[in-house]
Amino acid sequence: MSSSQNSTSQNNQNSIKINKWDGTAVKNALDDVVKNVLVDKYEYKENFALMDGRLFICGIAVTVALVALIWDYFNPFPTSKPVLIVCVLTYFVLMMILTAYTTYKEKGIFVVAIQRDPAGFDPDQVWEASSCLKKYDDKYTLVLSVKNTATGSINEATITKSVADFIDVNGVVIPELMETVVSKLNDSLSSQKKDK
Repeated sequence: MSSSQNSTSQNNQNSIKINKWDGTAVKNALDDVVKNVLVDKYEYKENFALMDGRLFICGIAVTVALVALIWDYFNPFPTSKPVLIVCVLTYFVLMMILTAYTTYKEKGIFVVAIQRDPAGFDPDQVWEASSCLKKYDDKYTLVLSVKNTATGSINEATITKSVADFIDVNGVVIPELMETVVSKLNDSLSSQKKDK
């Protein structure tokens, strides 16, 4: 196999084809490319604590629902009525907590990555990427922020571009175009850190 055929087959394996009219699929595909740039290119270590918080809340909610189901199986209604009421109210409260968590804590953040100093002298930097793509809109907004764990200072950069800048007419995401944008934001924030 020639080198040109090899590179073509490698590009086909790395390409992401999506339905370009499905806003959720487009946003998720672009988010994945951003995450890959931060984790693979810059070799930041992905931190799952934010996602773990959501999974923890969901896990408690599922446990409460299972308790209600099992209790009702062994003690059929109306005997199980008090336990079912407590479980339903607890589940409702947990769903309110989950909604507040995703709205105010996650805020659309799809990746949290830690940049460690190889020498171990500088404090860790926490990178967060969040995005927004409104329904029936082609404008993809990417927000990249970096937090210094020692000082608590946060620098943020935002860019809004049409999804057509990253996806071709066939619905194939072109990662190199998104990588350029993410690299520009990353370099801009890194230079701001050094200036301070």
